[in-house]
Amino acid sequence: IVMATQKGVVKKTTLEAFSNIRASGIIALTIDEGDHLVEVRLTDGQYDLLLATREGRAIRFPEEKVRAMGRTARGVKGIGLREKDEVVACEAFPRNAPATLMTVCEHGYGKRTAVAEYPVKGRGGLGVITIKTTERNGKVVGCRLVTDDEDLMLITSGGKIIRMPVAGIRTMARNTQGVRLIRADE
Repeated sequence: IVMATQKGVVKKTTLEAFSNIRASGIIALTIDEGDHLVEVRLTDGQYDLLLATREGRAIRFPEEKVRAMGRTARGVKGIGLREKDEVVACEAFPRNAPATLMTVCEHGYGKRTAVAEYPVKGRGGLGVITIKTTERNGKVVGCRLVTDDEDLMLITSGGKIIRMPVAGIRTMARNTQGVRLIRADE
């Protein structure tokens, strides 16, 4: 199991460590004050991890760069964050996955980018641009790995919902702004 926090910390723990759960629960991660758990992913030990941030950056690194730790451990630095930035998504996928990364911003814009465009680096770096966060786009609210045979559903905080086929969203380079996916009210 791989866990990622808002402040860029990642932790890997074996699934067996969670085999004896008590009714009162058990500690899965020691988390710093002011930090929050963002994602938990089940992996096979040979996956690549991708962390995406609110300011439009992403880092991809091999899962082996994070050693397995006990349940109460804090974890290690997965991505270096600039001031006021935070992790919004973590994905785990097989190294040669034909998927694309769908990135969605707060003003209803987004895009798909082939995972092959994200260079495999060591963990702890600042990452690369995954989408240009501008006044038009807003900040990143989420990223997910998608394939052409899936549908994407977007829901605004005002309750507006839209469903669209992923295949209808053009695949673009990393350093672009994307296209309008949904009209978001102010």
